[in-house]
Amino acid sequence: MTENTILIEKGWIITVDDAKTVHREGYVFISGDSIEAVGAGAPPDDLRQRAGTTIDATRMTVMPGMINAHNHLFQSFLRGLCIDKPLLEWVAGVIWPLAPHFKGEEAYWAAMIGLIENLYSGSTATIDNQYIHPDHAIDDGIYRAARDTGMRLNLAYGWGDIKYFPPLHQPTEEVIDESTRLYETYHGKENGRLRFENGAVIPWGCTEEGMLRVFELARKWGVGSHLHIAETKEEVDINIRDRGTRHIEWLDKLGILGPDVQLVHSVWVDDHELELMAQSKSVVVHCPLSNMTMGTAPARVTEMHRMGIDVALASDGSASNNAQDMFEEMRGALMLARTTSLDAMALMPADVLWMACRGGAKAFGQPELLGALAPGRKADVVLVDMWRPESVPLHDPVPALVFQRGGRMVDTVIVDGRILVRDKQLTFIDEQEVLREAQKACASLFKRAGLTYEPLPLKM
Repeated sequence: MTENTILIEKGWIITVDDAKTVHREGYVFISGDSIEAVGAGAPPDDLRQRAGTTIDATRMTVMPGMINAHNHLFQSFLRGLCIDKPLLEWVAGVIWPLAPHFKGEEAYWAAMIGLIENLYSGSTATIDNQYIHPDHAIDDGIYRAARDTGMRLNLAYGWGDIKYFPPLHQPTEEVIDESTRLYETYHGKENGRLRFENGAVIPWGCTEEGMLRVFELARKWGVGSHLHIAETKEEVDINIRDRGTRHIEWLDKLGILGPDVQLVHSVWVDDHELELMAQSKSVVVHCPLSNMTMGTAPARVTEMHRMGIDVALASDGSASNNAQDMFEEMRGALMLARTTSLDAMALMPADVLWMACRGGAKAFGQPELLGALAPGRKADVVLVDMWRPESVPLHDPVPALVFQRGGRMVDTVIVDGRILVRDKQLTFIDEQEVLREAQKACASLFKRAGLTYEPLPLKM
């Protein structure tokens, strides 16, 4: 028997591998931080003998950890606020009054509850488009939360250097200096769980010079770039008025489309822009529930899928979505596509599962390491308890995961070969302490910002 080996057996194995293999009863063997073997039936005797930990997955599905490909973790403190306004008014009503007052410790606790919520709903990695920097310790706090929770984090450093909210406006030199500090401090640390990339927030908030310099730096480092694109018609109209081009056309003109670029939302795009996205092999990050909440219109995901454009799924920040549940995003993406296309075959459950896992791995920048249960992939594994009223009788596990609110049914979460959730409980963090500290930190933030804070009375 050796340490750091885990055998998962007797589960329904949904690999999301290249062949989309499903084993009605099978096993996954983890050695260290990687998957060593996946197969049907009972595991070989030698694997059983080597297992330091054995998990009985009877009545469970075993699937890859999902990647929540667009987030704003600081917004965990802002959920449920200003939910009755269109996007740009909502930003002015809820984000701008609070963002300049955040400090590093408050960002840490906001990220802690956001990351824990992701773990409980089957996400093992997230991309955080972190665009508030009144205190540079905020970025360090987000990274510290990822370290402490054990999740994978790709921090996309958000910035704007023109027409941006003045307290958050950053000159290009400051963006480059701080990006360099974060890249050198965190990228590749914690056994590779922590990553860094460029996160230019919005086309109309960034100069051409700034975009070219920061994108060039990202490509020099071999990291991705992540930005909001065409989320609302109003934003596209701003770009047309000021630059004479739509969002995707502008990026193409600058020469910065490509497989290392994540185009978040991509709602208001035309046929020509879809062609540019497909030709450049850029990745679209689809946030269906956030788009529905904000009333921004549905993305053309059905057409993107048929054109071979890589699509990832994401919750967006908790201030617009109010939740961090990738199972709900899969269901939302499927139902929204079918409704808007008037086609019950527009997307299938296996399609949105692929987006949540393999599309997310592409967006995260590690398409060969994440998103599937296969030898050599990272040991990011989720076990979902199917012995529940929502899913019994279980005819087919893939639609069951998509339609039956799997986020409420997650039993076990393994990241990098480490068991972080077992029997629906965190294994390494005092959850109640996190909740108490988060509530206190949120109250302190609101008080400093001069805003009323009346939390639900909870036992402290």
